[in-house]
Amino acid sequence: MDLNTIETVLRPRSRIELPVWQDGDACLGGGTWLFSEPQVGMRRLIDLATLDWPPHTIDAGGLTLAATCTIAQLDRLELPPGWNAAPLVGQCCRALLGSFKIWNVATVGGNVCLALPAGPMIALATALDATCTIWSADGTERHVPVIDFVLGPQRNALRPGEVLRSLSMPAAALARRTAFRRVSLSPNGRSGALLIGTRAADGAFALTVTASVTRPLRLTFDEWPSPDALTRALDAAIPDALYHDDVHGRPDWRRHMTRHFAEEIRASLDAAPSPGAAS
Repeated sequence: MDLNTIETVLRPRSRIELPVWQDGDACLGGGTWLFSEPQVGMRRLIDLATLDWPPHTIDAGGLTLAATCTIAQLDRLELPPGWNAAPLVGQCCRALLGSFKIWNVATVGGNVCLALPAGPMIALATALDATCTIWSADGTERHVPVIDFVLGPQRNALRPGEVLRSLSMPAAALARRTAFRRVSLSPNGRSGALLIGTRAADGAFALTVTASVTRPLRLTFDEWPSPDALTRALDAAIPDALYHDDVHGRPDWRRHMTRHFAEEIRASLDAAPSPGAAS
């Protein structure tokens, strides 16, 4: 869609070239949502792609993804042996249903900043304890866990003039075993519930709930929960008002699928891992 209110497109080459924020500005990542509908209040686009950030970095500390890393670049990434969570990356990429054209322009940062309940990059980042690095307008930076960054549908923690620079996932989180469950009302529909379970080497269990709720939730358990304990924890953490309600699923159905998948994940990760198998 043509955005006929846009008067200027800025293409900064470095942080110092980022403009002073003003009303009507918008940061442009891949633009797959930005150009999908009218943006009546926008006057100026700031193209982050020209900053030319490396899409991803792997080191002993873990994995860092630039906000401009595309879904296609993330899906092609080969992770080191020992990072048991590696299959989760592809599973979450495929939860973003779209053509190869979408995959080659849609960005990790854009998916997180848009903060839609069904955003699969939000699920991936939350399950792997990701921290957002944010460039502030005054030249400093701050760090916010992704679970605190996403506040609700199309609401995030960015302040005026701030830019999401990257997401960092620690090696300890990437070493965990994982289990992934997702459902939608139609074969190619938006996620109605997307849950991820992780289990650390010491047995610690965590459950990430997205898509069925208006903002991501992560439940942690010091001891392995029984089915009843898991259901009670879900009910305590997710009041009825927190279940999302739109054309992609009613709250009662989302609640049912959340409970169902939570138990499937608990049972899957409770079993001993098979050599070379991924949940």
